Amino acid sequence: MEPTRWLTDGEQEIWQRILAVLTLLPAELDGQLQRDADLTHFGYGVLAMLSETPGRSRRMSELAALVNGSQSRLSHLVGRLERRGWIRRERADDDGRGSVAVLTDAGYEHLAAPAPGHVALVRSLVFDALTPAQIMQLGEITAALLTRLATPGDCPASSDRGGSTADGR
Repeated sequence: MEPTRWLTDGEQEIWQRILAVLTLLPAELDGQLQRDADLTHFGYGVLAMLSETPGRSRRMSELAALVNGSQSRLSHLVGRLERRGWIRRERADDDGRGSVAVLTDAGYEHLAAPAPGHVALVRSLVFDALTPAQIMQLGEITAALLTRLATPGDCPASSDRGGSTADGR
């Protein structure tokens, strides 16, 4: 058995900072979206992914992978969003077995309303605190971490779409 490779004091300090960011950032984002749109960050992500897709629709299995959520969690959320009239489910045209989530016009309007405030908060909490060089480093660091965490195809953020450029493209 290999001996445990304990964290150095410097690594421990960085790890504690990462844990704090992982706790504080989602709470801030969820708080803003709950206040402005009665949505969780996960719900906002689902609506946003649909809004960025031609036809504003995706297979449920694809959508779950894109938002890094289980199919069960997504199904429960989509049920709640259906009751609000923001999403509807349809049978997949290609095989008739799978389900497709479709963003309704009302859902798109509901997503568009809090988007400016959400982007402003993300910019304020993350990007405005960093230099352009640090933003590039953050892109590289998160890509490296996602490579370790996600199996290929599981996490769209691990691809080039994940923000490895300073302008998020």
